[in-house]
This record gives sequence, C-alpha cells and structure tokens, in this order.
Amino acid sequence: MPILRVNFDHLPYLGVFAIATDRVAIVPKRFTIREKLVMEALGMQPMRASISRSPLIGLFTAGNSNGLVVSNLLEADEENFLSQFKLKVARMPGKYTAVGNMVLANDKGAVLNPDLPDGAIELISKTLGVPVKRGTIAGLKNVGAAGVATNKGALLHPDALSEEIETIERVLGVPADIGTACSGVKYVGICMIANSHGALVGETTTGPEIGRIESALGFI
Repeated sequence: MPILRVNFDHLPYLGVFAIATDRVAIVPKRFTIREKLVMEALGMQPMRASISRSPLIGLFTAGNSNGLVVSNLLEADEENFLSQFKLKVARMPGKYTAVGNMVLANDKGAVLNPDLPDGAIELISKTLGVPVKRGTIAGLKNVGAAGVATNKGALLHPDALSEEIETIERVLGVPADIGTACSGVKYVGICMIANSHGALVGETTTGPEIGRIESALGFI
C-alpha cells in the first residue's frame, strides 16, 4: 500500500487533474505521467482521458467503484470512452461543473456540497449507488477539495470541526483524520488521488505529511 510522490507536468496538484477509485484510475491525455508509478501506487493501469478537451479530470469528475458523475461539459465521445469501464456515467445538470470539488465519496457513502439542489443530490446517490448527505468540512462547502476518501479512511482539511468529522465517518463508514499535503496545503483533495491500494501525492508533500496520510487512509 504505497504512497508515492509525483507531479503531473511539474504540477503537484494531482487531485485537480486525475481521479482514482478501486475500479479505475483516470489521468489526462496530454500530461507527462510515469505510468509505472501510478500502477505501483494504485494497483492498476491508468487510463487517459479528457473532459471537455480539458486535462482537469479531477475537477470535473467525482465517483466511486459504482459510477462517475461528470460535468455537463462532457462531450459525447468522452462519455463513450468513460462508459467502457462498465460504470454508470451521469452528467451533472445545470451550472455545477466543478463536480470533483463538490463530492467526497467512497463505496459506502458520499458527503455533498450543501448548495446542490435536490435533483443533483438524487442523481449522485443513484449513480454512485450509495446514501448521501449534505455537509461541510472546516465550514467549506467544497468538500471534495477539502478532503480525500477511500474505503479504508478519509483525510480532511486540518480545520475540520469535530461534528463534521463525525458526520463524515458515519456517512462514509470509515475513520477520518485531519492533515495537510504539498507542504502545508489544507485543501488535501486537490493534492492527491487515492484508493484502497495506495495514493499518489504531489512531490512537495513532506515526510511528516505522508505519515499522516498513511494513517488517515488506513495504509498502516
């Protein structure tokens, strides 16, 4: 269950550009990525894709082993490509394009930006096949940017309140802890991608931060 440090084209904010679940790892088409490191950390061959011809896959996508919820900017050929993974693929309706920032999910549940309308909440629950709940992390509505979750644990923004941590643990069914990545960045969701096998973090992530990530995500 390794945690490896890597950048995508010299950029350490991996969670903006990629997504990982226990079924699939999706990375940008055009970026220079050492695929061997992705395989070693996440236990699977990464697939290359784009969303609206953009490399911002992690920003525009949220998901788990059951499905992917993607920005409505997704183009038809891109949707066909994602559908080959035998996952449900659903487009988020309306103005909510930064789906990855709004959803913190694993295979047991999902915590969602409280501003999402009921229709979007129902779509996410149906597509991901899990119970969902509106919530915040450190008072922030963009829970996907402020946290990262696997089927073993969750790492959250260091200013998360105790009641927020308890809600996330209850909804996602895993223990949660707080920490940072990329040398003090509190928005841990934009700094890494992770699944039950391991994690990739930005190269600027320090040794003590990696230790906290290992503990929070259940790798030790």
